[in-house]
This record gives sequence, C-alpha cells and structure tokens, in this order.
Amino acid sequence: MEILEKRIRQDGELLPGNVLKVNSFLNHQIDPDLMFAIGQEFGKLFNGEKITKILTCEASGIAPALTTGLIFHVPVVFARKSKPSTLNKECYETEVFSYTKQVTNKINVDKKFLSKDDSVLIIDDFLANGEAVKGLINIAKQANSKVAGVGIVIEKTFQGGSKWIIDNGYHLESLARIANFDNNTVHFVGEE
Repeated sequence: MEILEKRIRQDGELLPGNVLKVNSFLNHQIDPDLMFAIGQEFGKLFNGEKITKILTCEASGIAPALTTGLIFHVPVVFARKSKPSTLNKECYETEVFSYTKQVTNKINVDKKFLSKDDSVLIIDDFLANGEAVKGLINIAKQANSKVAGVGIVIEKTFQGGSKWIIDNGYHLESLARIANFDNNTVHFVGEE
C-alpha cells in the first residue's frame, strides 16, 4: 500500500532491536484518513470472505480494526490486556508475548462477544514473530469461531511470524511488508 509505505518512510523511526516506531500515525497519534484507507484496503483484500466480526488486540490494533469493521458493517471485538473488574469469569483467555515490550500479557475476550456462529477477520497493527496473531487465533478457537483471515498493517517479514500463519492455512494479507532495516533504512519487500 503505497500511501502507508510513504508514511513509514516519512514518519517512522527505527529503534534498537528491530523496532519501528510509528507513533505519529498509528500507535499513539492516529491519522484517521490513513486508517480509513487501510480499512478500505482490507475490505478489498477480504471481500470474498463471510465476516461477522473483526477481532483485534488492544490498543494499537483498534484503529485499523474499527475502520475495517466500518467497511464490512460488522462489530469489532478487541482482546483486553488486563481483566477489568466488570468482566466476569466467563471469558476466553490466552497468553501473548509482546516483542516490542518484551513482556507476556494475558489477553481476554468476554464469551458473549464470540461464538461458533462467528467468522472473524483478525486485524493487527504489526506482525513480527506472530505471537499476538497466534493468541487471537487461540481465542477464536476457544469460541469455536472460524478465522476468515488475518490482516496486518505492517509486517516485518524477516522475523518470521507470517510463516506460521501461512503454514497453518490462514489467509494472510499485509499492507506494508518490510524486508529489512539494513543501513538504518526501511527496505520493503520487492524493492530493488
């Protein structure tokens, strides 16, 4: 997605440990026009799928998930990283390791929001090692929901998370695919 790659080059900041900081448009401050374009692109890429819910993880996955939900006219469900006192014991729960923060979080979804009748599209901001996506797939499986596909805003292909997703038969679409950060520069897949 050309507009996304342009924003990554323009506003992204490379940090030690293969971390790409995109706080100015995705992870702290959100560019609503870009998010809407992202939702439209996911709408095109998953057009043939029957989708009843969008599933993501808080917090940075919510913006692209919401605009994708607008395109499909379906609810957006997000897994919480902490269990609020208002969430009863009836929830799906799994552990997810965060590559960026180097911590393991328990994520959970109230059981009333996912069921065997749902076909979910998982949307997330980043794909590195694939731990968040694996956790969301685990939650969908606990609910006996079908996973219609996985949409990623920015994929770091060199970290291998996509291999597990594809090897396990899931339809994966990534809007910006980063090949490497050689010479402290973002290089996208397919660039000469």
